[in-house]
Amino acid sequence: MEGLDQVTPVLLLSVGAAVLGSLQFGYNTGVINAPQETIEGFYNDTWLWRYQEHIPPSSLTALWSLSVAIFPIGGMLGSSSVGMFVNRFGRKNSMLASNLLAVVSALLMGLSHVCGSFEMLIVGRCVVGVFCGLCTGFVPMYVEEISPTPLRGALGTLHQLGVVLGILLAQVLGVEWVLGGSSLWPLLLAFPVVPAVLQCALLPLCPESPRHLYIICSKETEAHEALVRLRGTEQVSEDLQEMREESRRMQREQTVSIPELLRAPQYRHPLMVSVVMQLSQQLSGINAVFYYSTGIFQRAGVAQPVYATIGAGVVNTVFTIVSLFVVERMGRRPLHLIGLMGMAVSAVFLTVAMALTDQLSWMSYVSIAAIFSFVAFFEIGPGPIPWFIVAELFSQGPRPSAMAVAGFSNWSANFLVGMCFQYVEKLCGPYVFIIFSVLLLFFFTFTFFKVPETKGRSFEEISAGFRSRGSDKYSSAEEFNSLQGEEPL
Repeated sequence: MEGLDQVTPVLLLSVGAAVLGSLQFGYNTGVINAPQETIEGFYNDTWLWRYQEHIPPSSLTALWSLSVAIFPIGGMLGSSSVGMFVNRFGRKNSMLASNLLAVVSALLMGLSHVCGSFEMLIVGRCVVGVFCGLCTGFVPMYVEEISPTPLRGALGTLHQLGVVLGILLAQVLGVEWVLGGSSLWPLLLAFPVVPAVLQCALLPLCPESPRHLYIICSKETEAHEALVRLRGTEQVSEDLQEMREESRRMQREQTVSIPELLRAPQYRHPLMVSVVMQLSQQLSGINAVFYYSTGIFQRAGVAQPVYATIGAGVVNTVFTIVSLFVVERMGRRPLHLIGLMGMAVSAVFLTVAMALTDQLSWMSYVSIAAIFSFVAFFEIGPGPIPWFIVAELFSQGPRPSAMAVAGFSNWSANFLVGMCFQYVEKLCGPYVFIIFSVLLLFFFTFTFFKVPETKGRSFEEISAGFRSRGSDKYSSAEEFNSLQGEEPL
């Protein structure tokens, strides 16, 4: 892989420390899945103790859906606040401070059983959602800004690797005989305090983003020192020159607020691409699998659904690593297209398998294979690419606001899936994934015609591509690529 000589211990430490926030995001996404029955039993026991009657099924469904969906509500609040913190406190300090929310949420959820309060659990899920929403802005931005251009895509993929490792860790610890049982599940929900403490110990050893220091804070000496630490050499003139040019443009551009971003014609195309890419990730149906896979496997006739869910987590992790090694070779756009089409086909096979399970018992194995395939294609493209491509499409001025808008879109779609999936599944039965197939085909078409390739281009080159003819005049991704000297897909 080109640029491996620029991988230094400080760069690895900085990316690794940041990605601990991604791991917490993934963990809190997956942790609610395996112990669903145990936590629903806690809800019922609490209701019985309070009202001397068992909880009505409709109330239990509503409470459980809220427990799942309150997490992305918090994420929406957190992601929309990213711009308020990163320019004022810096990327690194913002990540450090946000861990306070992780500790508060761990206390709320960890003590909910002792206090006999499912409200504490739900509020804790909301607080950790705010924290994870901030992380989905802080981590990709920091990693993108400290990475050498040839490695930006590969290192950007590490954010998604942290997410999937967190999901897998939650699935393993959520097994009933580990921490998912009736007595230890509060520890399962409180576990993210461990990576939070570890991140607080490691981040002070890492440099601040050189781009933040140079362009936002006008601290050229500190930016130079940070670059020397990250690159392991005094020869950082090329990076400094790129930042110098971006800084000169920033003097004319200045920091762009969210309302200004939404109104400005020159940002319309990259913002549209960013938002639709985020929607393609969440409305693909992947979180329906992450949140409810155990129940899906049960209805598909799988004998050990928890272990099948863990298997999906392993597939998730393996194909994220595959994406890490091919993203700088194949590019962002081809991988995203392959992933979307593969997911659409997998969703059709899953629908057929679930519809025929009662008639053909061996269809349960087809269901497992379809879900594994669905997850694998997700991690090829739609999983990692939307997170870091937003940072690539915008320069320093509008980048924090663009990350906030894109993150808010992502979490809004996450909430929609988390809150509505159970109800839509009851209405549509085994045909629920056909809805996701249709959406995936739409996102495939949009990506083919509107999403440009950003592989190997500096932030300035990408921004110049949008500015050179005006964002409203782009008719296709091929036109953008040809302006940058690339062959269209």
